[in-house]
Amino acid sequence: MEDQQVFQGTPLESEKMKSKLPLFFLLILIIVFLFLLIRPGVFTIQPIGALPEGITIIYHSRNPEMPFFSSPDGMCLESMGSVSLLCRGMAITALEELTDQILLRLPYSRWAYLRSTGGLEFSD
Repeated sequence: MEDQQVFQGTPLESEKMKSKLPLFFLLILIIVFLFLLIRPGVFTIQPIGALPEGITIIYHSRNPEMPFFSSPDGMCLESMGSVSLLCRGMAITALEELTDQILLRLPYSRWAYLRSTGGLEFSD
């Protein structure tokens, strides 16, 4: 009988988990809302002559035409079907449009670059 009295006043583990579930779902909802509000994207420039170390930029965009992973080479592939130095140069100017939307500047990410080109890699 004494053991039962001790456990009567303490909540069970399952009750503790149930009380944390609404907080977890609220946190997920906030993250999804912020994602939709900010609409981030990743723009990667592979190491080339002008940027020998390359760069990866995380930006926020309202442009629904811009894919989540983007790069000059990916933009060239989408618009021209191939990659050329001239097309790369023109695509890099898209970066100028993003300068006021940049959230983070990171080192070059080959993984993000390959996502933007469908797994293809192009040299200088």
